[in-house]
Amino acid sequence: MSEDMPDQDEAQPIETQTLPLDAWHRAHGGRMVPFAGYHMPVQFEGIMAEHLWTRERAGLFDVSHMGQVLLTGADVAGPLEQLLPGDLHGLKTDRMRYSLLLAEDGGILDDLMITRLASTAPFGMEDEGGEAFYMVVNGAVKYEDISFLREHLPDEVTINHLEDHALLALQGPGAGDALAQLLSGTDALYFMQAGGFDWDGVPLWISRSGYTGEDGFEISLPAADAERFATALVALDAVKPVGLGARDSLRLEAGLPLYGHDLTEQTTPMAGGLGFALSKRRREEGGFHGHERVLGEHRDGPVTQRVGLLIDGRQPVREGAEVVDEGGQAIGRITSGGHAPSLGQPIAMATVPAAFAAIGHRIHIRQRGKDFTGTVAAMPFVQQRYRRASKGS
Repeated sequence: MSEDMPDQDEAQPIETQTLPLDAWHRAHGGRMVPFAGYHMPVQFEGIMAEHLWTRERAGLFDVSHMGQVLLTGADVAGPLEQLLPGDLHGLKTDRMRYSLLLAEDGGILDDLMITRLASTAPFGMEDEGGEAFYMVVNGAVKYEDISFLREHLPDEVTINHLEDHALLALQGPGAGDALAQLLSGTDALYFMQAGGFDWDGVPLWISRSGYTGEDGFEISLPAADAERFATALVALDAVKPVGLGARDSLRLEAGLPLYGHDLTEQTTPMAGGLGFALSKRRREEGGFHGHERVLGEHRDGPVTQRVGLLIDGRQPVREGAEVVDEGGQAIGRITSGGHAPSLGQPIAMATVPAAFAAIGHRIHIRQRGKDFTGTVAAMPFVQQRYRRASKGS
């Protein structure tokens, strides 16, 4: 899915906030840094060790800074479909979808996950009939997103920001077995499915999803119970706490974009390589913000494109480095870059002209006066290992 940009936006509270697990992170050796308006752990034992542990076992991430939003009303899907290019009318109960919040010109305001709910009870709310959707948006722009939704959705749609809930992510090949030791029934979930569960009297909303390319879960629960649940998880042999550093290297290997870096308001869905988020019915009918521009690019191709790069040598290139043509003129930029622990080499994402986006195309990069080279590569860089349902199930 998605994450967020580290620079605090003007619309966010000026004072750096603390997560429900702030004291817990510090007690477990977390090195805290300001990120998206919060104090957050960048690492515990070390980024490399935490990255590889998640690829081999199970890492526990605190993503409570992200925005959790409930949308309820007699008709929610209809108004939302004017803002998102996904098919929400066709989304089944307890199923989730990756989607995009679009500006009126079709630029991406945020990328997000949205789930159709059968009940709001797992979030401590009484059901009032009608439709209900649960949305997770990026932490650094959550206040802007909520303001945008309030401005563009009719008054008949109720918007609840679940500020009293924490959000944890349990990721890795051992995540399924680990969570099953605490809860029965979670193994029945497949990728992009979700449901309500009870843990020792605590209501949990759990989706089988994540931001690492591995099998895993995201768990919403009352903030007051987050510390007790996190402690129960890390008491299991397979589970260790993991910080922001490894979360970033894991999502980069998985080819997953980071909002505010690889995606911005100037990025369109096709330029961001997110054409899959345009549901078939919506491609045929349009009716969402910027649909003429977006569908035109779907038909004719975008001017620029997000690509993955394998970087030659051992030194990574970082965000902001210029992609240059053979004459040395800037034609694009690196949007994310770093060392890929699973591959043992540097990788990156970049925005480049569409003519430079073919797999195997050689790319020239300039960073702080030094020249680098790389090759456009297919993403994900590391095979995604989601637990998908078989067709027809």
